[in-house]
Amino acid sequence: MMRYLAGIMGALAVAGGLLAGAPAHAQEAIGPACDNHHFLAVQQAFESGSLRGDRPVHVCGRVLAVSRPKRTRSGWHGYFYVDVGAGVSIRIVSDLDRMAAPRWPWVAKGDTADVVGRYYYDNPRSQGIDWTHHGTGRNWGMEGYVAVNGSRYQ
Repeated sequence: MMRYLAGIMGALAVAGGLLAGAPAHAQEAIGPACDNHHFLAVQQAFESGSLRGDRPVHVCGRVLAVSRPKRTRSGWHGYFYVDVGAGVSIRIVSDLDRMAAPRWPWVAKGDTADVVGRYYYDNPRSQGIDWTHHGTGRNWGMEGYVAVNGSRYQ
């Protein structure tokens, strides 16, 4: 129980720090283990309108669905949804042109996924985690990854 409360307090402290006006490009450190409580606190802050800008997250859970790849203006992308608890699932976006991974789909419904990436929130129907590959960019300096059943893809 104490560990659970410490996790909740940590997530609230991080969310509180994010609400204090850190610039959108500031990238907070995330831990080596997934932290769905942190993600849910950040998501709630976006939904309430008290937080803006993309945020680094580390989530994990069971894969609920996998979509066909789509070609966008920035290349081929694969999409899947992960259950992060509390009745919430989140869309994971994988840049298939940049990732060193087998041919899509390399994830299936029921798999266990561990994801590090950039959480974006446009509105309740347009949100997800992208930048799940090894590269960085002018506006995002943190590498991400997706681990599926222990196999890591970047």
